[in-house]
Amino acid sequence: MEELSIYAVFGVDEPPREMLGPTEPGHKPIAIPAFVQQVVLFTKGLWGKHTSVTVELSDTKSNPIISGKLTPKNKSLCWEYWEDCIWSSGATLSVKLDSEMMAVGDLLIPDLTKKEFTPECPVAPPVMREGPGKRKRSAPEPERETANQENACPNSQASEKTTPHRKGRNVPRNNQTRLFPQKDEQPATTQASTRTPPIAKPRGRQAKTPTRSAPLDCPSGRWGQSLCPIDPQTAILIGGQGAKMQFCKDPMWKLCTEDQSWVPAETLAEGPTPEARIGHTATYDPESKRIFVFGGSKSKKWFNDMHILDTQSWRWTMVEAQGKVPPLAYHSCSLFRGELFVFGGVFPRPHPQPDGCSDSIYIFNPEMAIWYQPIVNGDKPAPRSGHSACVVEGKIFIFGGWDTPVCFNDMYMLDLGLMEFSAVKTSGTPPSPRSWHGCALLSDSRFLVHGGYNGNNALSDTFIFNTETSSWTTVVHPQLTSVPRAGHSIINMTTAGSQDSMDEEPIKDTDESPKQLFIFGGGDNEGSFFSDMITLSMKELED
Repeated sequence: MEELSIYAVFGVDEPPREMLGPTEPGHKPIAIPAFVQQVVLFTKGLWGKHTSVTVELSDTKSNPIISGKLTPKNKSLCWEYWEDCIWSSGATLSVKLDSEMMAVGDLLIPDLTKKEFTPECPVAPPVMREGPGKRKRSAPEPERETANQENACPNSQASEKTTPHRKGRNVPRNNQTRLFPQKDEQPATTQASTRTPPIAKPRGRQAKTPTRSAPLDCPSGRWGQSLCPIDPQTAILIGGQGAKMQFCKDPMWKLCTEDQSWVPAETLAEGPTPEARIGHTATYDPESKRIFVFGGSKSKKWFNDMHILDTQSWRWTMVEAQGKVPPLAYHSCSLFRGELFVFGGVFPRPHPQPDGCSDSIYIFNPEMAIWYQPIVNGDKPAPRSGHSACVVEGKIFIFGGWDTPVCFNDMYMLDLGLMEFSAVKTSGTPPSPRSWHGCALLSDSRFLVHGGYNGNNALSDTFIFNTETSSWTTVVHPQLTSVPRAGHSIINMTTAGSQDSMDEEPIKDTDESPKQLFIFGGGDNEGSFFSDMITLSMKELED
């Protein structure tokens, strides 16, 4: 059989063009013809020592628009104009052949291994691990992502940095905007917009992005994503928004905690993938081995759809559910006895009116594919969004959140047996009011709260709440306090190794393998979006 070749097809009427192969060993990037609506790439021949082919679509200024990979298990790739709504005439297509021993002559484009913001993401070369098939996306109408978004993060100056550095308080860098506005930056509001989560509008000249950024071996910097564990060593990253108020073009990744490597995962799953979004939730059910993605928002579009990813067959399905649930973003979603409990979140605008936060509980039953509202008694929490929720011993503990202009640091408990709310009286020093913080369950009776946004700044402090004693404990650790961040993800995962021996107050868990916290992404409200991964062992956290 002949040597490996890579071909591209532009549109439905053009013959395939050889991008790389025996006859074109050093081919330059190809300009995409004007008015082309679809690009298909495929391989032919023996792969030999080659492990993958990196493909990148760039605009007229060589800024990456979208990237992907061809592998021996995924030999074709299709991009369409409506998926990203931003490529135009003058765009170029480039390929790079990845080998076990890469020769200088194999490189067709400059090496694109620089991280977008934080090169501290320890990763291994991406290898497609599982799941054949090509993604198939439903075709939403093209929509223009404008600067005046209420739920979109503004642009950051995407300059290369070795690590995120904390800036002076309330001192933005030149030509930058914040994730969230300061008190003196609050835009004028009307009755219909006073309760929407406050996202700052860009000020001044639009900041420039780097000429090359390559989120090829780890996700691009982002906030508002979801990171969902699916087994002791694997988590799935979905969605998010980063620089230039753009929704991430690399919206889905697999994290392997054994070596902390990332694998692009969007092309692994078949079926209609969820549209790009932020403020959604992704909840894993270990019984059915499915991920439930609900809600979120994109520009002026808000979602109340339910997408399900079967992690065994790697197939997406969109549920045509019965019952009513409003479009929500920045809500919480908790799994209990096979059902999903959605609380809070912000309403879209202009419907329903008034625009504001929810204090309602909606339950989704996957077996019946139906939404319903339970009868809830007790002391109900105020409407809010950007809060956290943890299920502990048949109870949901809800902390913090935001309902403009109020930021909360109260704690409420919903007893799922009685369906009754009650305010929790806590002891110790509680966290200051905040929203968009990270939260992770640590044990049968404790959960952690880290970072967030307090109405003025992103935060970097950490607290642990004990549900048995209703007490807060402050945690000080250099890795947790180094950089303020909000809109980030925190998960608690089992790692390979020997038993985690802890002399004092061992964590109650049937699995004796050591545990680690993984903190990914977020923004610092100073214009930066992070792609770094912080790891911290439970033993180290306890010490």
